Amino acid sequence: VQLQASGGGLVQPGGFLRLSCTAPGVTLRDYAIAWFRQAPGKEREGISCVGSRDGKVSYDDSVRGRFFISRDNAKNTVDLQLNNLKPEDTADYYCAARHTSFPCRGLQYDSWGQGTLVTVSS
Repeated sequence: VQLQASGGGLVQPGGFLRLSCTAPGVTLRDYAIAWFRQAPGKEREGISCVGSRDGKVSYDDSVRGRFFISRDNAKNTVDLQLNNLKPEDTADYYCAARHTSFPCRGLQYDSWGQGTLVTVSS
């Protein structure tokens, strides 16, 4: 599965962005989808995911209440709304997929897209 993440950019603290993950030719609603991020010099971390069959969502504590994941089945995307951005949110953001009906949290994802860079700075 060839995933494509987009929507990154430069934003001031307190601002917002909307990231989008898509996969041409693939129906994303059949996949568990997760968003990860990797900041310079740090390990990659999972921040949010959404299941395929159950549609349940999960968030890391660092983003809960600020970031929101959603599916747009008409557009075949999984979006991540980033609100109240902080400088520590600066990172490359990646989406990942796995064709499974299992809950999305803790999965080993086997398809990855290129990152989209989010920079939070004044």
